[in-house]
Amino acid sequence: MIHLDTNYLILGNQAGSAEDADLQRWLGAGEQLATSSIAWMEFVSGPVSAPAVESIRHALDERIVAFTPNEAELAARLYSAVGRRRALRFDCMIAAAAISAGAELASRNVDDFRLFVPHGLVLAT
Repeated sequence: MIHLDTNYLILGNQAGSAEDADLQRWLGAGEQLATSSIAWMEFVSGPVSAPAVESIRHALDERIVAFTPNEAELAARLYSAVGRRRALRFDCMIAAAAISAGAELASRNVDDFRLFVPHGLVLAT
């Protein structure tokens, strides 16, 4: 399973983008795609059109993963482990959701998420 970061939700719906090509490749290989409810919130905060939301929701087959107390506690541990920088709070939550699901994370913000690799995050390629 591959969890999509917000930038994949946004750019994956643009035909011809690198993100669209990655999504098509992963789907063609039988990968299941999902996203955390945190990344979904960032995505639907827009600006984004209703057809774009429905297109991505369809590609995900409704796999928008709830953020539970377990993920919250893991995100808090990640937050402390990477230096308690406020700018990384949402990234900690997105990383925690992927780690908890045993999923790889697809993001164009690789430098931000690389901080979480020593703590169990696997980045999709």
